[in-house]
Formats: sequence, structure tokens, C-alpha cells
Amino acid sequence: MPWELIIWLISAALCVVLVMQPMWEYRLPRWLDGIAWGWVLGGYPLTVGRMVTTWRRLCIAAGLSVTDRPRHAVIAGDLVVSGSALRPSVPRLGLPRLTRAGLRLTIRMLPGQTPALFLSAADAMAHAWRVYAVRVVSPRRGWVTITATARDPLAGDATAPAAKAARLLSAVVGRTEDGGAWTVDLRSVPHWLVVGATQSGKSTLLASLVSELAPQPVALVGIDCKGGLELSLFGPRLSALASSRTEAAALLNALVVEIGHRMAECRAAGVRSVWELPDGVRPVPLVVLVDEVAELYLSDGSKAGRAQVAECSTALLRLAQLGAALGLHLVVAGQRVGSELGTGVTALRAQLGGRICHRVHDEQTAVMVLGDLSPDAVAVAQSISEDERGVAVATVGGSWLRVRSTHTTTEQARMTALLHAKSTPDLPGLVHAVAGGEDS
Repeated sequence: MPWELIIWLISAALCVVLVMQPMWEYRLPRWLDGIAWGWVLGGYPLTVGRMVTTWRRLCIAAGLSVTDRPRHAVIAGDLVVSGSALRPSVPRLGLPRLTRAGLRLTIRMLPGQTPALFLSAADAMAHAWRVYAVRVVSPRRGWVTITATARDPLAGDATAPAAKAARLLSAVVGRTEDGGAWTVDLRSVPHWLVVGATQSGKSTLLASLVSELAPQPVALVGIDCKGGLELSLFGPRLSALASSRTEAAALLNALVVEIGHRMAECRAAGVRSVWELPDGVRPVPLVVLVDEVAELYLSDGSKAGRAQVAECSTALLRLAQLGAALGLHLVVAGQRVGSELGTGVTALRAQLGGRICHRVHDEQTAVMVLGDLSPDAVAVAQSISEDERGVAVATVGGSWLRVRSTHTTTEQARMTALLHAKSTPDLPGLVHAVAGGEDS
């Protein structure tokens, strides 16, 4: 090779490095944050070697191979001999790309194959490659993406993530199974349903969410029908708190009136959302935290009790339907959510686009939370053990992730609320509604 060409190639490479330097300085440290170098230098090459050497045998054993030859052959009239081809075709193994917690590769399925075949073979892949878990998704027709996780990234106690929320109503509440920050963004997904049994980490998640939202210019409103046992920790930062169903009904009705006022403001300004209003005119965003939603739907059988349940159900559903465009967001939590609570719960669930399922005691609750959006995540949620406090399955649309919330103690939650108490918006209409409900 002429020396002139070598010098030209070196010069071109240096120019590319200099031009791309700002991007590398920004992106590379973020990618390297939290990476396990033992996996990069040792585990990744060994795993790739196992994948290459076992792929064909794995495909044949797991039913991922196809053949153009018929499975049955007719010999001498009525004699039928069945068998398989000696050299069946297997999908081509894609290039394994390194991730912080494992590796990822994309495979093009052969004609006649479906993603369900690869989903059923996920455990066999994890066993053959000696990794913690394998997850299979189908991003587009004809292709599957296989993500292998070297070890459980959610093991141990979750600590506060280094990443911070990038915008208003966005909160970094923990970490995901791929080692990244777990962000709950209420602007992208306005309403959330959080379910978990006792000691599963549901309260810790709410504490982490409130701790992240407390410094932001938003109003936090609480409904805790267990006498305010959980949400009273954040009392100094809450603009209003209802601790009984009577108070909750009054507060929910006041919130319906509030979104009616906001709707009138948007209509007068000729806009369809409060986010289109100028900063000085836009009303403060409202985040309504509902703990133990079942208490709102359980009735003592009396006529007054049934009427109150219907009142709460109607108001919650109306807030969920209209709140997103008017700056009101719901975070509804409970130990279990089932159809026995009534049709109102099912209608409300349909409006809650974000779902978080911790450890639950029954399959029906997991199906109710995840089944309509991500059916394959139901089994994953049921596999969460009692030792995995804070671990949950979070889903938006058809995609899901195993996540773990940041461990926030009671004292930390109380101190955060006190620290940002001066930032609590004054909403006298909601306070008077709760007081009126208490008096009644």
C-alpha cells in the first residue's frame, strides 16, 4: 500500500475523531455508567462463543428449525413413514451487540415461523448460554430481537439513580432490568395504575415518586382511605389530603369542578390543552395520588354507601378521561384490582395507560393489570418472589420491563416533604371540599 494512501487514511481517521469528539464525550460516559467490566472483558466473549457453538443444536432441539421436505412419505401404497430432514434449516444468528447488562441480537425468522416459537425457547437459550435471563420481542413483522441479561441487575437494594428527570412531571424512580434509569413521565403517559401486595414495594414506589415530584412546580393531592396512614407522610407537601371515602368523594367532585374551570379557560383562549397556554396563565399541574383504590369501591350495602361508591367511581372516571389535556394526572394504587369491585374499576383501568405490577397473591390481579396490554408479562409478574421487594413489571402499550424502585425510607419521605413544604401550591377550593366532607 502506498505511503501516501496510509497517511491519507490516518489523517481522515483523525479528522473523524475530532469532529465526533463532542458526541463521544457526551454519550460514552453515559453508556459506561454502571457497566460491569468483568462482563465486557470475560463474560461477553464467552457467551458469544457459547451462542455460536450451540445455536444450531439449540434451534433443532427447541423447534426453531424448518425444512422444505415433507414430514411424511408414502411408501408402497398405504405405508406411511414419518421423519425429519437430516439437514434442517435454522435462522441465521445475528451479530451480538454489547449492552451494559448483557447483549442483544436481531434474528430474521424463516418462512412459517412466528415469534411465539422463540418466546417458548427463551428458557432453553438462557440455559444453553449460561445467562440470567433471555427476553424475546418482535419489533417488526418477520424479525425478533433477543436480549440476554448476564446477571440480575435488580438484585440487592436499589439505591438512588444518578440520572435526574429531564422535564416537568417526569420522575426517575428507580432502575430498569437493563441497568438504565426508570422514569415515570406523566406528560407522555398521563395516568398510572400501581398494584402490589403488602410488603411488595408499592408504598416505596409512591414515596420515591413523591420525592421526585416534590421539588417541581406541581400540586400534589392525596386520597388515602386508610385514615391517611400512607400519604400523611407527605402532608406538608400535599395541597389537599382526603383520609376517608366521604372526604374522597367531596375532593373528587371538587377536582371535577376544577377541570371544568380549566376547560373553560382553554376554550376562551382557543386552545385544546393547558400546555398550549402561556407560562404565566397556565394553571399549576395537578397530580392526584390514590392509595388503596379498593376502599373507594367497597360498599357496606346501604343505599348511602352504594351512592357514595357510584359518586367516587364516576368522578374518577371523568378525571381520567379529561385530565390529561387539562394538566391533571392520576396515580392509582392498590393491593389488588379485580372485576369483583365492579364495572367502574374496569372502565377506570382502560384509561390508565401506564401499569406497574409488583408481587401479587393471585393471577387475576396480574391479568387485570397487565393482561390487556402485555399478556406475556403476566407470568413474569407472578414469578416475583417475596425477597424481591420493590421489583415490578412496568408496561406501556405493548412493551414491558422488569424494574425496581429506589428504596425510600419513611424518614427520607418525611424530610423531603418538609424540605419542599414552601413550594406547596395553595388550592383553597380543594381544602374546603375536604373539610366539608369531614364535617358531613
